[in-house]
Amino acid sequence: MNRGKRSQSATCSVKMLREGITESVHTVHAVVCDDKGRVLSIAGDPDYSFFVRSALKPFQALAITSTGTMERFGLTDKDLAIICSSHRGSITHARQAFHILWRCNVDPTFLKCPTPPDQQNALRYNCSGKHAGMLAVCQQRNWSLDTYMDRDHPVQALILGTVAELLGMPSQEFIIAHDDCGAPTYMLQLRQLATLYAKLSSGNHLGMEQITRAMTQHPMLVCGDGQFDTEVMRLAEGELVSKTGAEGIQCIARVGQGLGMAIKVVDGAKRAKHAVAIHLIKQLGWLSPLATETLEESFVSLGKFTRLEVGGELAVI
Repeated sequence: MNRGKRSQSATCSVKMLREGITESVHTVHAVVCDDKGRVLSIAGDPDYSFFVRSALKPFQALAITSTGTMERFGLTDKDLAIICSSHRGSITHARQAFHILWRCNVDPTFLKCPTPPDQQNALRYNCSGKHAGMLAVCQQRNWSLDTYMDRDHPVQALILGTVAELLGMPSQEFIIAHDDCGAPTYMLQLRQLATLYAKLSSGNHLGMEQITRAMTQHPMLVCGDGQFDTEVMRLAEGELVSKTGAEGIQCIARVGQGLGMAIKVVDGAKRAKHAVAIHLIKQLGWLSPLATETLEESFVSLGKFTRLEVGGELAVI
């Protein structure tokens, strides 16, 4: 992949309007890439770098699809969907994460993600599926269950090596930090994240095709009813994969076309990433006008007196 400096265009901006008067403004970078890593269109800086947080989960899930773990333990697409999820901690989500551990004969006490306030166990934490998946791989490979979150643990080395191979860069070049759940996450450039999602949706990799199918067929498990990722994938009916990340990260991929979009809100605002995603989906024609209208009703019109207004477009390279 060419990692030379690329041209920039004007960023997108999101205004929060209260009765038509600007109250807050958010600055947003966005990029669309193909599965070869080529930047097709940009708003802002495609080389903008940040920790990708939960947007990494579908690629962490490749450790499951590439090791025979699913086949050995009889895991399903529902299990794969919860491994990729940033869920709401419902009973349904917790049960699905538990199902992975039950099939692998791993006690839930091995989960190292936090226990949410007012809950009794870590299965309710929004990353419990990802952690259950890592434990499943450890069980399959006879690796330590106690230290699976350590950066030098074999399961983390496997994940890092996979992402490094996808991006065509040495593992040693990655900047790594702990996510809020305690597992490693990586600092990437915006275009690198968009490229990963383009590869996810291309249909050229069996494991990623399996992950895409799981996410699009079980969107409720990926986030939850009324949540952005779930509603986008429901409305797209299998044509889009959507995955959020904390601190203003949103990724969307066009299934079967090898196109990925990555969005980063500079100040981390969740509401801004949703508004920009809808705005750019509309510009790209990735959803029907009726579907984008439905999303706008939920994620752009915030209340009786407030709404979001997006300025800026993707510039074609």
